[in-house]
Amino acid sequence: MNRIAFTLNGQPREVVDASPNLTLLQWLRGPAGLPGTKEGCAEGDCGACTVVLVEPEALGGPAYRAVNACLVLLPMVHGRAVYTVEGLADGDRPHPAQAALIEQLGSQCGYCTPGVVMSMFEACYRTDLDEDWKLDDQMCGNLCRCTGYRPIRDAARQVAGTRPADAFSAALAEARPEPRALSYEGAGGRFFMPEDWAGLWAARAAAPDAVLVNGGTDVCLRITKGFEVLPALISLEALAPLRALEAHPDGSLFIGAGVHLSDLEAFARDHSPAVERMLRFFGARQIKNRGTVGGNLCNASPIGDLAPIFLALGAVAHARGPGGARTIPLDAFFTAYRQTALAPDEILEAVSVPAPPAGDVRVVAYKVSKRQELDISAVSAGLWVRLEDGVVAEARFAFGGMAATPARAARAEALALGKPWTEATARAAAAGLDLDFAPLDDHRGSAWYRGTVAKNLLVGFFLETEGGSGAPRLPYRPTGTVQVVAS
Repeated sequence: MNRIAFTLNGQPREVVDASPNLTLLQWLRGPAGLPGTKEGCAEGDCGACTVVLVEPEALGGPAYRAVNACLVLLPMVHGRAVYTVEGLADGDRPHPAQAALIEQLGSQCGYCTPGVVMSMFEACYRTDLDEDWKLDDQMCGNLCRCTGYRPIRDAARQVAGTRPADAFSAALAEARPEPRALSYEGAGGRFFMPEDWAGLWAARAAAPDAVLVNGGTDVCLRITKGFEVLPALISLEALAPLRALEAHPDGSLFIGAGVHLSDLEAFARDHSPAVERMLRFFGARQIKNRGTVGGNLCNASPIGDLAPIFLALGAVAHARGPGGARTIPLDAFFTAYRQTALAPDEILEAVSVPAPPAGDVRVVAYKVSKRQELDISAVSAGLWVRLEDGVVAEARFAFGGMAATPARAARAEALALGKPWTEATARAAAAGLDLDFAPLDDHRGSAWYRGTVAKNLLVGFFLETEGGSGAPRLPYRPTGTVQVVAS
């Protein structure tokens, strides 16, 4: 099929002549003639370009998902339904999200407003906004340069979870997965989106140098910020096996590489609080709605936030190629800076987390960054111990931002093994980090800073769990610096 077919604001659209490197944002503001969606940063930080996709395969059923249009390539919406700010009003009657923003005086210069409205639109139809932090998380990816945050938050709270009985609710109830297989060529570029393994291997044979992409939150930056032209791309997002998300009776987990981070976060709430904890401040809602488990791991960044907690949990990577499948312990998966143990013809299919052993197991994930939200880690950690009669029987201490790859701290682990789990033991193990790592100095932190933070996290791990809380959830800390409490 050499055409990109989707629905836009409820109407079918087809594109046959666009470059596969064209972003959805560029197409909307250009050929589509819909300039309501704004361009701010072109890297997923400001939220001005937020639009909404229908995700029929979302965890819990079909859902509206706010995404950054600047980080979605146009062919990626093939077989999807897309909504922009122009498609929300019912004639002269604004959508409840638009009406709430007007009533609460949440629009000042107005540049951010379309993106704010679209994030509120997703919130309007969510069924899981049951904790205060989720509203912060819903809106944190929308930057308001006029500092209109309080009225924006008030408007979001007004509509969040209301799920009006309107045409959008009806459309969501009727949403079903559509065929998405695509082999497209336009403006000198090629884009493949296979739906099964055979299609994937055929696409890789046809374009062996093609760049693999799934959510696009990283690869698209090569286009929007690096100004690269990628002649061939293969999207993995239509491969159903990559969306597997299973909790087994023994407590083990099987997490497909194509699982979106927002789905993993919701799933982890019940099945892995430490993973949920790391995902809380992983990125904006729009980023988590597109970013995937496999993308974060295969990027192999030393500051990729999922790797440390998966390393601490003893996870295993499942690789698949034309010759079959194999497993790789995650602590052997990262081989060098931005390199993995995957063969050139393999992809990451899934990550499995073993069942937690019986007894006293304690595990926590930490992320340290200069901002609470929408920031890259300076240091991250996944810390895990199993105790027998108060003595450390097993330890896995994994860190990001401390070396060329995410890595376990073998010497620190050895210093803890066989010792009573006390603050003194934690401090002795922390001292071993100087032997495990030689952090670099860069703009996110000096070597001294990183080393000191890592040691403090290990001691903090003991202090946070010494009361017997094996996997504590994060408390709610409001984004605002001032809170007004009603008397």
